[in-house]
Amino acid sequence: MKQYLQLCQRIIEHGTWVENARTGTRCLTVVNADLEYDVANNQFPLLTTRKSYYKAAIAELLGYLRGYDSAAQFRALGCNTWNANANENRAWLANPHRKGEDDMGRVYGVQGRRWQKPDGTTLDQLQKVVTNLSQGIDDRAEILTFYNPGEFELGCLRPCMHTHTFSLLGDTLYLTSYQRSCDVPLGLNFNQVQCFVLLALMAQITGLKPGKVYHKIVNAHIYENQLELMKMQLQREPYPSPRLTVNPQIRSLADLETWVTPDDFVLHDYQCHPPIKYPFSV
Repeated sequence: MKQYLQLCQRIIEHGTWVENARTGTRCLTVVNADLEYDVANNQFPLLTTRKSYYKAAIAELLGYLRGYDSAAQFRALGCNTWNANANENRAWLANPHRKGEDDMGRVYGVQGRRWQKPDGTTLDQLQKVVTNLSQGIDDRAEILTFYNPGEFELGCLRPCMHTHTFSLLGDTLYLTSYQRSCDVPLGLNFNQVQCFVLLALMAQITGLKPGKVYHKIVNAHIYENQLELMKMQLQREPYPSPRLTVNPQIRSLADLETWVTPDDFVLHDYQCHPPIKYPFSV
């Protein structure tokens, strides 16, 4: 929580105004931010200075892990974050590769589960990482990446949180997550929740202990139409961090692919201020 608030204050005090061609809304921007989340001690990084809807963030993560490519699939899990990018993004609507309503194209989880190889077959990056870690193997390249420049035109949006690297020290698993661009008021808490839950899940299904997440952001920004709301949020006093319980029956990647839902993640001791409705720039 403190890390989040400090980053927001840093952007307001030291950020530079940058024009954003895609959205047409300028951003107050800083370069380079590093955050850490202690999964081992269950310090769940959920915002308390406004109500945060953690289940939608977990639903989106589950969709990525399953390789979903349709906003309808995400909605079925309880996540609406892809509706606009799939159906209101003017560039994507005019893209000949778009297959129709709700189609997202080859973004995020599609790359993670079905990366196209030159011979026409696909590579399941996530399965490789799970298999290795389950056997106690760390080849220093236990990497899940969604960033495929050769297929940018085949999807509605380039990935923001684009690469996750898992590192094994003894029986403890660590995660380093890289993000090229971050809408701090609206998107960052989603990203924080997803990093935390990703490490917790990967440790659980591979029989390892979770350690820490190291979250590295390149471009962190606040859109101009979000600025006054963020100043209001910064005036609120944070509450203690809540805790998260993950259903212990989740034991495999197959479980994540089939029956797991956001209801398998239970929040404890969450106190928060009222919600703030930040505008979203498509």
